[in-house]
Amino acid sequence: MGAPTRWVTDTSEGHSQWYVERFRRMAAEGADLGGEARLVDAMVPPGSRILDAGCGPGRVAAVLHARGHDVVGIDADAELIDAARQDHPGPRWIVADLAALDLAALDLAAAGVPSTFDAVVMAGNVMTFVAPGTETDVLSRVAAHLTADGVVLVGFGTDRGYPLADFDAHVAATGLVVEHRFATWDLRPWREGAPFAVSILRRPAPGHEERR
Repeated sequence: MGAPTRWVTDTSEGHSQWYVERFRRMAAEGADLGGEARLVDAMVPPGSRILDAGCGPGRVAAVLHARGHDVVGIDADAELIDAARQDHPGPRWIVADLAALDLAALDLAAAGVPSTFDAVVMAGNVMTFVAPGTETDVLSRVAAHLTADGVVLVGFGTDRGYPLADFDAHVAATGLVVEHRFATWDLRPWREGAPFAVSILRRPAPGHEERR
């Protein structure tokens, strides 16, 4: 692992277990935990290869797996991955640092883990929890694992210390473009000052002009 993530440095002891139990309780109470997964599912063909980058305890990846996709969940927190394995058998769960992600180097082909994906989803404020200064590295490593027409869906709160202008600059540095932006995972229109942003990223097509 590289530099400690903000998930480690900016949270208190026991935070990971609290996070796990929070979502277990919400699931037991019947809360809708599949909103992000529904959007991803709508953007890819059936049976797509999907990477849940920063998967936490696995709620998004689990829904996508149940919808028939080939899903890999990756997180730097081994405690969260352990919970994902316990609660959501089916997807493949891997402990890895997103800033240095190289699935080919991990030699996981024999286990059926793909090295490229039709979609990558980064929900749960993942980009605001990566190690400071690694944002471009994270997005670059994600982009390196995309198929030619793959899509990246990134959502985070705009009040969490990571300005959208910085995010957009980091995206541009990877060669990706912001194809669309929404204020929620259920596609409410984007407006300046919205408390949340969902950005749809792709490689630029010839003649493409960035839209929001």
